Amino acid sequence: VQLQACGGGLAQSGGSLRLSCVGIGFALNDYHIGWFRQAPGKEREGVSCFSASASSPYYADSAKGRFTISRDSAKNTVYLQMDSLKPEDTAVYYCAAVRSRRYSGSYYYSRCFDVGYDAWGRGTLVTVSS
Repeated sequence: VQLQACGGGLAQSGGSLRLSCVGIGFALNDYHIGWFRQAPGKEREGVSCFSASASSPYYADSAKGRFTISRDSAKNTVYLQMDSLKPEDTAVYYCAAVRSRRYSGSYYYSRCFDVGYDAWGRGTLVTVSS
């Protein structure tokens, strides 16, 4: 199980970026997916997640109304569309995957930032300038 995250870069405040998380060697449809980030000097925090059924995505308060998580099954890719970016969004962003059979959809939805994951991507840096 291997994940590859990409799409980070430099954006201006108010701008947009779209991050991609590609599953290599396995089908993302069979996994719950989470996006996390870690800003310099801070702990890693959850940003967004959705279950393998891709219903009812969950967003951290910091992401609500600005970020959108989605999946393209044909491309085996999960996206994080980030709009209205703020300087405080500057961080390394990671995607993570856990087999859907480990946690029911409802359990995962309620604890997606706290459960154990089977695989993590290497991270992609997002820098937002003011």
